[in-house]
Order: sequence, then structure tokens, then C-alpha cells
Amino acid sequence: MAKGTVAYKILENHLVSGKLIPGEEIAIKIDQTLTQDATGTMAYLQFEAMGVDRAKTELSVSYIDHNMLQTDFKNPDDHKYLISVAKRYGLYLSKPGNGICHQVHVERFAKPGKTLIGSDSHTPTSGGVGMIAIGAGGLDVAAAIAGEPFTLKMPKIVGVELIGSLQEWVSAKDIILELLRRLTVKGGVGKIFEYFGEGVKTLTVPERATITNMGAELGATTSIFPSDEQTRLFLKAQGRESDFVEILPDKDVEYDEVITINLSELEPLIACPHSPDNVKKVSEVEGIPVDQVAIGSCTNSSFADLTRASLLLKGQKVNDDTIFAVSPGSKQALEYATQTGILLDFLKAGARILESGCGPCIGMGYAPPSGGVSVRSFNRNFEGRSGTKDASVYLASPEVCTASAIAGVIKDPRKLAKERNIQYKKVEMPEKFPYGDEAIIPPLPEEEAKKVEIYRGPNIKPLPDFDPFGDNVKAKVAIKVTDNITTDHIMPAGAQILPLRSNIYAISEYVYYLVDPEFVKRTKQNKEQGYESVIVGGENYGQGSSREHAALAPRFLGVRAVIAKSFARIHHANLVNFGIAPLEFINKSDYDKFSLNDEIEIVDIRKSIEEGKPVKVRNLTTGEEIEVTYNLTPKQKEILLGGGLLRYIKSKNRR
Repeated sequence: MAKGTVAYKILENHLVSGKLIPGEEIAIKIDQTLTQDATGTMAYLQFEAMGVDRAKTELSVSYIDHNMLQTDFKNPDDHKYLISVAKRYGLYLSKPGNGICHQVHVERFAKPGKTLIGSDSHTPTSGGVGMIAIGAGGLDVAAAIAGEPFTLKMPKIVGVELIGSLQEWVSAKDIILELLRRLTVKGGVGKIFEYFGEGVKTLTVPERATITNMGAELGATTSIFPSDEQTRLFLKAQGRESDFVEILPDKDVEYDEVITINLSELEPLIACPHSPDNVKKVSEVEGIPVDQVAIGSCTNSSFADLTRASLLLKGQKVNDDTIFAVSPGSKQALEYATQTGILLDFLKAGARILESGCGPCIGMGYAPPSGGVSVRSFNRNFEGRSGTKDASVYLASPEVCTASAIAGVIKDPRKLAKERNIQYKKVEMPEKFPYGDEAIIPPLPEEEAKKVEIYRGPNIKPLPDFDPFGDNVKAKVAIKVTDNITTDHIMPAGAQILPLRSNIYAISEYVYYLVDPEFVKRTKQNKEQGYESVIVGGENYGQGSSREHAALAPRFLGVRAVIAKSFARIHHANLVNFGIAPLEFINKSDYDKFSLNDEIEIVDIRKSIEEGKPVKVRNLTTGEEIEVTYNLTPKQKEILLGGGLLRYIKSKNRR
């Protein structure tokens, strides 16, 4: 047990039940929640179904940052719904254009020592100010808003010791890319990464937030930094110094595991297509022609990121063969860039300025050309996520992005600076940020809130109801997929599909659309023939975005189980929440015993899970029988077998 760590102290202070022993089920009190509009509409429909009259957290914020195109009525209707829900139930509402949820939350709401869950996998960004911030499915967030504790398995606490300091033109992005290079996208499963050591003191809060943000790509439960003098300076500049609480690890602390990174030895790194852990030195891939460059996303769009990019860009020109776009992460970052002249540097160099929002990171505009190369300061480069299936997307720091935009090829910023005599300058924390909250709507007083009428556009559909598990599941294999299937594969985003997030009937037509266009048709045929559907998967099934639609939509189509070699944490929880059994191969070679359209029977699933025994799966097509296991806490067993979390909470409220 890693007693005395920052993470342990916060968890201990919020413990509702369980013991802080790795692998044990714990429940913690949640102080804050956040949602974004792509997951928020469904989360609030679920919250409404719980029958709670007002948010029971200290603070809950609804952000509008994903569906910003508004090409027809669907997105504006969703936004109007979210605004009315926030007013009715006592939430803050961040309007479109105010910024990306994680960037704004760090600036205006994150508090050291508090707990936060959000319906977005990059919620750990707020760990940069010393809080336990965890990404979860929308239903878990809705439950937290309703006052329910958040249940999880106690992770191991891994100490990441930072020694030395970063060299010129090397950035915080390179620290997290180095961890991904060492550990891979599965290396953080069941772990909290806590940063300590002398090198921590050299990193500002925006730099720390970059690291905790992209810790999600490791599969980590969360990542966290201590709350120290750097935290105080940041909160003071935000006009929130009263929120500061010092939280440091004990001097004699023992982590469950320790990883050491010497910052002085790092050089610019880049994640090559099509995975965030396919990391190489920039010097190894220099010279590849670049069609497009983007700075933005919740990873690298702060005032500090824009400032560092402008150091390279000032007086330079974007290459004629390259398009360069910048998305400031928040209205505050955009105001700062305007006041300091940074914005003018971008404009004079020939860059495009995009709205403060998620945009290109989720395939909402600014897609690369066919077969194009795009270098982005983002956190994910899964195939097709950019909006162009055959594009090659590289992930790098704002410095590498900017150098590549100027050179027209992937370029080490150290070389560009030397060739063009560009002087390095350390980015200092401003004494005061332009922190006007004009685009944040505060909660209404309770009596006034009760008079608010919820707006529902024609695309906002009621939630479907799902049945509890029976004894046996008679099914057919509807799809068989390989390792590292992402939630982008299962439930794509993008301009065509994202506006349907509040309409499960419509969006379910796109499940596995990019992988196997026949999947939906197959599940419907299975239903007509009296079969449920089963998905067979490889390692790390469901990695990536927290989108619960990747569980909810398959459940709507009749999927009752996913049998895989292993699961990503958030998707595993989402499957349970919607009554899909996440079953794991005991012998991974048994994966080869199943093929598309095989008829199978899952025998005595209810009784086996209740008694903690392996589950038998018979392949009626081949005559083979195997045993599979599951990784479920006692509470998850109850939720799964009862038909999902919403049914569980409704039944609890009726008791």
C-alpha cells in the first residue's frame, strides 16, 4: 500500500467503503463532475430518469465543446437541452466557444484535494492541480450528480520520479510520450501515476496538465501531481488562491512501483501512426513531407502551449505546401494570446485560427487530405479518427508541430531554431490571467430552478429499457475483432454521427460502421431468428474515449456479452453499466475457437457469476466448449445481472 502518497491521502479522505488495498473494491465520495455535450445529453437523460431534484455534488459543470458545427438543428437542440438542464438542476454551463472542458476546468474549477469524475476519458487533466480526477461513462457521472459514490477497484500507485530539467525546445509532451514509449497503451491499466522528485518543481500547472491528460493513453485510472508552490502561483493568477491547499507526499513514502525519468536526457519525441505508444525520436523520422499541422486539443492548447509555438513562429512563414491551424483551448487562452500579440504572430505567419473547442481532435472538421500526413499536438492518432481513414497522423509537442509547419516536413525544433537563429525563451506564469467568466452560466437558486422547463428537440429520444440477465444466453457471434479495438472503432464520432448522440435509435445504426458495415444488419437478423449477439475481441478491447454509446448502442442492438482477451478500464465499466457481460478468455488461445456467425450458448451465466465460478461457453457450430472468467466486483455483479446501473439505482431509490 502506498500510504503517504498524494493520491492515497485524497482517496482516504473521500473513502465511503472498502479498503485502500490494490485490487479491492472501494467507493469514494465525488466532489465535482464534468460532462461534455457529446456524452452529456445522454448522461442528463439518465440523471433525469433517476428522479433526483437537484445536483448533490459540491460543483457540477456541463461543457459544450464537441458538437460545435451546428450544420442543422440537432446540435443546437442538444445545446438548448443542456442549458435548460443545467438551469433546472443546479449545474454550471460553459457555452459553445468558451473552451474545451478540461482546459476550462483546470483554469476555473479544479481544486487540490478534491475528487472529480467526468464523462470524458481525459478528465485526469485536472490531476495537474493535485486532485483525483477520473474519466468515466456518462451513467457513472449521472449517478455521482445524484449523490451516489463512485465505485472502482483500488489501483496501484506508481511513483514517477522526475529528475533534472527539460532542455530548450523539449516539452512536457515529451515526458508523457516517453512514458508511452516505455509502457505502451496497456501499461497503466489498474494504476495511478503520481509524479514526484526535484523535476516536478520545474513544471508549471499547464505542463503538468499535459502529462496527466495524456496519462489516459496509458490506460491509467488517473495521474496526479502534488499541490505545491507551482499550484499556488497558477491558482493565484486565476484569482482563485483561496482554493489552494498544499498536498505533498510524505518524505518516507513507498510507492507500489517507481519509474524514473531524467528530464535532462529527453529530446523531442513523436508518436507515429496509428497509436499513441508508437513513439520515436523526432530525429529518426525527420524529413517526412507534412500536408497539415494542428495545435490544440485538451492536451496542448493552454496559454503556455500557444506562447511556446509563437516563439518559433514569430517572423517566420508557414510552408507553402502545409496548412497550419491553431485551436486555443479556452476563451481565456485566446484572450491571453490576443492581449500579448501571440495571435498576431500566428496570423502573420499564415496560420488558421479555429474556434476554442475539440474540433479536429475528434474528426469535427479540419480533416487531412486523402493519404495525407498530419502532425498534431493531440493525444490520439487512431486510424480514421481524424476524419480521413487513410491519413497518417503523428502526435507531438507544439514545438515540433510549429517547426514542422514552417519547414513543411517533420522537423526537430532544436535544428530549426539553430538554422534560423531563433532564440529560446522560458515561458513564465503571468501574474494574472484574463479570467472573465462571461460564457459560464452559474446555477440558479433552487426555487427559481424548479420553474425551469426542460427543452427537448425532436432528435432527443427517451432511453430504452433493458432486461435483466436470464440463466442462459443463446447467441451468434456478430463480429470478431483483433487487439486494441478502440471506442472510435465501435462507435465512430465525426460530423455525420456525433449529432446523433442523444438519439440511441439513430446512432445505433453506425456501430462498427467503419470496421464492418454489415454488423448492424447481422445483429438485427440475429434478433429476428431469436438470437442475442456476442462480440469476440482481442487484447485491450475498448481502449480510448470514454463514450458510453460504445456500450449502450451495442446493447440496444441485442449484444449481451463481449468475450475478449482483456478490456480497457472505462469500457469494461460501461459494458457492466448497460448489462453487457465483459467475459475474458482464461486460455487466450481459445480466441481462435470462434468465428463470425458461430452459434454459441453461454450456460448458467447468472448462477455462475453469482457464485463466483467460471462461465461455460459452448460453440454449438463447432461442438467445442470452453470456460471464460470475468473481473467483476460484488456491486458490478449486482448491476450487470440486474440489467444495468440505471435499473440498479432506480430500484435502490424505491427501497
